[in-house]
Amino acid sequence: MDKTIELVNGVKDIHAMPSVIVKALNIMKKPTASMKEIGDIVMFDQSLTIKILALVNSAYYGFSQQISSINIALSLLGMVKVKNIIVAVAMKPMMSNQGDKELWKHSMRVAAGCEYLANLTKIMDSDEAFIAGFVHDVGKMVLHMSNEKLYSKVINAVNEGADILDAERKYFDSDHVKTGSLLAKRWQLPILLANIISYHHAPSLSSIPVPCSLVSLIDLLVQDNFNPNAIDKDFLKTLGIDFADIEDLRQAILQKSELLISELS
Repeated sequence: MDKTIELVNGVKDIHAMPSVIVKALNIMKKPTASMKEIGDIVMFDQSLTIKILALVNSAYYGFSQQISSINIALSLLGMVKVKNIIVAVAMKPMMSNQGDKELWKHSMRVAAGCEYLANLTKIMDSDEAFIAGFVHDVGKMVLHMSNEKLYSKVINAVNEGADILDAERKYFDSDHVKTGSLLAKRWQLPILLANIISYHHAPSLSSIPVPCSLVSLIDLLVQDNFNPNAIDKDFLKTLGIDFADIEDLRQAILQKSELLISELS
């Protein structure tokens, strides 16, 4: 019996997105949204202000001058990048709940990798690619928070070579794709993000396979136990990337993502 609804309903702390994310997303939906509105969210949150200033002055973005004004920082980054940072920072406590600190770091690596490759290949908007990569595994929060000890068995099985979805189904009668899809529906996430959450393990089944394939590729590349044979070589050709260069690409993404993680941690 599929226990997806039971699992999501059982995790009380996950039912609502952090209010700062809701505010940011609502502002972004408005056609007349202004940088002042998004700036007001940031400037009344000291933690966000510090992290954005640190990030805008870091090697991740590589601006030539030192920036000490939050208004200038917001202007340089742009509204969508600021929204993405708000989401990443605000989701960290939820993703790190009950000791699962690696989920947030993995999500940041995939986000940075998707942004990097989208910039490199122009296959999709890089800001959309970032947030798509960041949210792809939100369903894992449900499984981990519902039973931390049981989820550690999933991790052990994966480390021994098991497929993660098979392992999750074995121990939970559900998986992070199903729980994530239900969360996406309840949080009323945009169609793009809902698709990535639902199909990042099976991009060909999505109505928008290219973004799902991008997330799937980066998800594989940043794994500790990276297996080059798991890569979709046809998608690499679509991106114009030679399979022989895959390890160089992987290292570039890991280096880029660690810069981001260090600034937002």
